[in-house]
Amino acid sequence: MSRVSETFLKRHDRPGPRDAEAAGLAWLAAADAVAVCPVLAVRDDGLVLQRVEEVRPGAEAAEEFGRSLARTHAAGADRFGAPPPGLEGDGWIAALPLPMTTSEPPSWGSFYAEQRLRPYLRAARDAGALSAADAGVLETVCERLVAGDLPGEPAAPARLHGDLWSGNVLWSREGAVLIDPAAHGGHPETDLAMLALFGLPHLDRVLAAYTEAAATPPGWRRRVPLHQLHPLLVHTVLFGGGYGGQAVRAARETLAL
Repeated sequence: MSRVSETFLKRHDRPGPRDAEAAGLAWLAAADAVAVCPVLAVRDDGLVLQRVEEVRPGAEAAEEFGRSLARTHAAGADRFGAPPPGLEGDGWIAALPLPMTTSEPPSWGSFYAEQRLRPYLRAARDAGALSAADAGVLETVCERLVAGDLPGEPAAPARLHGDLWSGNVLWSREGAVLIDPAAHGGHPETDLAMLALFGLPHLDRVLAAYTEAAATPPGWRRRVPLHQLHPLLVHTVLFGGGYGGQAVRAARETLAL
């Protein structure tokens, strides 16, 4: 990234990831809840973004982030897997395509299995990052999701950031600012699980404020491993290593629900 005054250029070598990021930021901003890093210009070589002056977050800022995230989710989406308005084709998560739906899926479980787990499960297995036996455990989760045999089906699609790890939450003097989304319509607990996967300052305060504001159904913490399966499989494809083992452990916990 090259910085110029109070802005910086986030370079994109391909238009797909650039356009997906710009559309996702605009869609999240339209919820008028959690702040997002403003896109000042879309250029052939990337996005011109406003620089965020970072500070150490406090407990009050963390609680406000939780409440604001609940409002962003409540802004909703047209369907599970819906892309941000104006985005054609797939989105992106890190360097990998993120499938979007073009019609209403039968259920959230079917969407999550077919669009968020199986594509990365196949890629990880083909790359040798998962054994056949380990892939079979994850495939069993997919089968149960499609069959509606796992708890936690949401009432309506939420407006998700989609890649909400701690590095994509910046803290300014005014509070949390989101960057680098993989935005789509999905299950609200997916963003919460991503926050928990890699940690966040004052995470307990964030989650407590969120669950109070959103009236999150009881038992959501038991479903965290289910919602961590997608990012863990993405990391398995990208980095291999121990992420495959983490994904299998999360799958086994999910099957015990």
